[in-house]
Amino acid sequence: SHPWSLLGLGAGFALLAVPSCRAVGSPLVMDPNSICRKTKRLAGKQAELCQLEPEIVQEVAKGTKLGVRECQYQFRFRRWNCTSHSKYFGKILQQDIRETAFVYAITAAGVSHAITQACSMGELLQCGCELTRSRAPPSPTAGPGTEGTAWEWGGCGDDVQFGYEKSQQFMDAKNKKGKNDIRALIDLHNNEAGRLAVRSYMRTECKCHGLSGSCTLRTCWRKMPHFREVGDRLLERFNGAFKVMGGNDGKTLIPVGDNIKPPDKQDLIYSADSPDFCSANRKTGSLGTRGRICNSTAMDTSGCDLLCCGRGHRDETVVLEENCLCRFHWCCVVQCRKCSVRQELSLCV
Repeated sequence: SHPWSLLGLGAGFALLAVPSCRAVGSPLVMDPNSICRKTKRLAGKQAELCQLEPEIVQEVAKGTKLGVRECQYQFRFRRWNCTSHSKYFGKILQQDIRETAFVYAITAAGVSHAITQACSMGELLQCGCELTRSRAPPSPTAGPGTEGTAWEWGGCGDDVQFGYEKSQQFMDAKNKKGKNDIRALIDLHNNEAGRLAVRSYMRTECKCHGLSGSCTLRTCWRKMPHFREVGDRLLERFNGAFKVMGGNDGKTLIPVGDNIKPPDKQDLIYSADSPDFCSANRKTGSLGTRGRICNSTAMDTSGCDLLCCGRGHRDETVVLEENCLCRFHWCCVVQCRKCSVRQELSLCV
């Protein structure tokens, strides 16, 4: 078995991505029951989750889909756009490239986020709001009307530690020792970077209490960052990802290049260079960029020059239908007409 199918993203995500596993029909719909039927392929902790906490595994499935959707948003203008085409996606996951690092990180983050959210919403018996008894009181922020205000923890803070630990339990199943130890270290590192992109950026929200709009008491709680923020942060890490190689002891990772600082826990790491993704190639998982919509005036990754790999582009006029002349009718109905709109598109040749 490939290492990615045995650890981390693997046990859940490989079944999601590879049709030969016969677990799931669509790569964007992961049936947790199908994952749990494959418990022989799963490591002990994952099998334990399947048997004892199937409702947690359902949140793992939701988190995986959340991660894939965010990956597709963040990569929408890139040559590889996080396609969910199962045959090609599986090939990406078999490689140790920057794109794989991002997929592992965003998926581990998605699982952590989804489980924590379910706790706060009261959808899981195992967890709820964050316990705040032992925490220091929130620091008052400078601003008008805050002087002399009493502060206390309250509301429903997100129990991000619970989500973190369950994501770790499911995503970080240990790989068998052997020739794939370096790959395992890289995958585990990227999983952790994804979870930290959630846990390390909690924000404090507060609500004022008092008569006549006064703020004699503030109740505060901690919330996770919005998942779009998580995706944005991990994309920055993707852009600055570190190339590494295995140390002689088989247990350490060394940055490739001179005078490069070691990556920290929140950095993404990889060991192999990415293909250019310009042409379709089943071996590398590249669908190519032929037919992709590009921006003929942009100079960034969405621009036709870069996205079309210098092959050029053609302009095409399409007619789209969209809602128009919408009117609000009391109390609760919005009625719209359909209008035809002509749009000029640039497509890679």
